[in-house]
Amino acid sequence: MEGILLLEDGTTFAGRGFGHRGTSLGEAVFTTSMVGYQEILTDPSYAGQIVAMTFPHIGNYGVTPEDVESLAPHLAGFAVHDLSLAASNWRAHGNLQDYLRLHRVVALCGVDTRALARHIRSKGAMKALVSNDGTALADLHKRLAEFPGIDGVDLMARVTAREPYPFTKTFTGPEGFADALRPARKPSRAFRVAALDFGLKENILKNLTARDCTVTVVPAYTPLDEILDLRPDGIFLSNGPGNPEMAARALPTLRSLAERIPTFGICLGHQLLALAFGGRTYKLPFGHRGANHPVKNLRTGRVEITSHNHGFSVDADRLPPGFEATHVNLNDHTLEGMRHRELPLFSVQYHPESSPGPHDSLYLFDDFIAMMERSHG
Repeated sequence: MEGILLLEDGTTFAGRGFGHRGTSLGEAVFTTSMVGYQEILTDPSYAGQIVAMTFPHIGNYGVTPEDVESLAPHLAGFAVHDLSLAASNWRAHGNLQDYLRLHRVVALCGVDTRALARHIRSKGAMKALVSNDGTALADLHKRLAEFPGIDGVDLMARVTAREPYPFTKTFTGPEGFADALRPARKPSRAFRVAALDFGLKENILKNLTARDCTVTVVPAYTPLDEILDLRPDGIFLSNGPGNPEMAARALPTLRSLAERIPTFGICLGHQLLALAFGGRTYKLPFGHRGANHPVKNLRTGRVEITSHNHGFSVDADRLPPGFEATHVNLNDHTLEGMRHRELPLFSVQYHPESSPGPHDSLYLFDDFIAMMERSHG
């Protein structure tokens, strides 16, 4: 079945349908990651987005339950250039085509995804739809014109857990994989961590359990007293999708927690932490998505190659009182990390769990452990 990806400025990209047959609306984005398409598909931070992979060959190693970041894909659509139906990997449990059909993800192959990426880079992020069910072009234009977009939607509320639950999984995978991700040193004791689920990825939690943390995942809008009842030694603020300003009702709780308990935030958690203390966020022209973004640690001078997935950024010129920048993006000089000068809290914009991506920033989980050790003795 022939298909189309339509942007709000009227630009079209032709392709062939695969996955679920239908039409889906969202925001068109691209990622430069060469591998890790299954982690990308199941990352809740992509909720509401039509994701294009700029690397041309996708699907060649199939899919496996060991590599998912959540129970199912959350994105609005998927576009690739060259789809492989053959799953040439001993770990594969199936192919990408069947996986997307099972989870009702509308997808296109044969798309010039690099041309799409260049267009988004020059014109900026925009509303879009992907269709592979034969709907007439005039009807697609009408549907897209009526689509309000995702910037005014609290996407976090759609992907967060519905109830608190303990997380006990550990790393699995090929021989040597877990060893490569082990902490730099064994913690002095096991710490209790309350992980606020804004759309979290499982490998973040696995990095905490690998450091002997007892992790309880709580929904994004859990009341303060219920979180304090868990008696956590540390608070983790997760990644997640969408405009952080749409989750404003969580801010008072986040500030109260961060003022009392050692806190580590990433991605959306980083943005919400800045807002909670009076900072500002803004939308990037086309976002940062990929596994090769250079970030400089301003405290050590070291450059880390990092994994990114976000469309908003904290305004470095309007940091909240008491905060200082710790990391900066070397591509566009946006803020990538901050810490409080007095309170035990820090956050980064990128994904230190590296799923997918390099392992340069795993030390941040050890820093979180060390911060809890200093605070709790």
